[in-house]
Amino acid sequence: MYDQSLKRSYTRFVTAPRVDVVGIGENSVDLVYRLPGAAAPNAKFRASAHSVSCGGQVATTLAGCAALGLRTLYLGTFGDDGNGQRARDTLTDAGVDLSHAAVRHAPNRHAVILVDETNGDRTVVWHREPELVMRVDDIPASVVSHARLVHVDDLDEDASIAAARIAVGAGVPVTSDIDRVTGQTPALIALSTVPIFSAHVASTLTGERDAERALRALRKSHSGWLCATHGTDGAMLLDGDRLHHVPAFGVKAVDTTGAGDAFRAAFIYALLQNQSPIEILRFASAAAAISCTREGAITSVPALDEIQQLMNS
Repeated sequence: MYDQSLKRSYTRFVTAPRVDVVGIGENSVDLVYRLPGAAAPNAKFRASAHSVSCGGQVATTLAGCAALGLRTLYLGTFGDDGNGQRARDTLTDAGVDLSHAAVRHAPNRHAVILVDETNGDRTVVWHREPELVMRVDDIPASVVSHARLVHVDDLDEDASIAAARIAVGAGVPVTSDIDRVTGQTPALIALSTVPIFSAHVASTLTGERDAERALRALRKSHSGWLCATHGTDGAMLLDGDRLHHVPAFGVKAVDTTGAGDAFRAAFIYALLQNQSPIEILRFASAAAAISCTREGAITSVPALDEIQQLMNS
C-alpha cells in the first residue's frame, strides 16, 4: 500500500524539479549543560561543560535528510531575536531551504538540556512564545503537494493536520514524529502514511504496556506501517501482521539529544529509496546510534558513508 502511494507521488512529479522532503514543525536553540549525574530534585550540580546548539524535532530531521543528500524545505516559525537568527543560519548552513519559513516578533523557541555524562540521557526544559504558533493558513498548499514526502510533528497540531491532509489529497506520503498524546493525536495518526511514535506514545494510546501488543492494537485503526522507537531496546515496525524489530547498535552514548530525529531522517531517506522494512529500520537505527556518540542535535546528524560504515562493521 505504501509503495504504491510513493510510486504514484514519484511518477506524478518526475518531470518537475521539486523538494524531496517538506517538514512542518519545531526548531529550537538548545542550551546544553553536561552534568556528572542525573538531575535530581533540590540538587545543585556544577556543569562540567556548556554549549549552545540548534535543534528541534523537524529542524533536526530535515538537517539529517539534507546530510544524506535529500532536498529539504522547512515550514515553521522563527523568532526575530539572536536565537532565531542562529537557528536560521544553522539550518541554512545545513542545506535546508527556509524560503517559506516565517519570522515573528518574539523570542525564538529555546530549551535547556541537562545531559547526564554517565549514560548520555537528558532532561529537557523548553519555552515557546504563543506568537510562534504556526496557523493553518500559514501552510502553502502548492509547496506541500509537490513534495516527494511530507514530515510533520505534533508541535502545532492544527497546522500539521492541515499539511498532512493536503499531502494525502495530492498522493504524497506523510511521516510523523509523535511524541505526546492529545485529543488530536488520533487525527494526526490517521493522516500519516507512516506514523513514527516515541516509545511511550503507543502504550498511552492503547493502554498496552507491551510494545508489540500496543502496535497491534493500533493496527485496528490504521492499515499502514506503524513504527515505534524504543531507545536502547531498538525500534519496531508493524507491516500488516508482520512485526519487524531491530535492536539498537551498541555504542558509547555521549548525548542522546536528537537521536530520534536522526532516526527519522534516515528512515525517510531509506523509505524514499524504496528499501524493505527491515533495511529501513536497520539504517535508521544506525543513524540514531551515531547521533548518540556526538553532542547536540543538528550537530550530531550523520552522513551517508558514516551510517554505511557502522552497518558494515
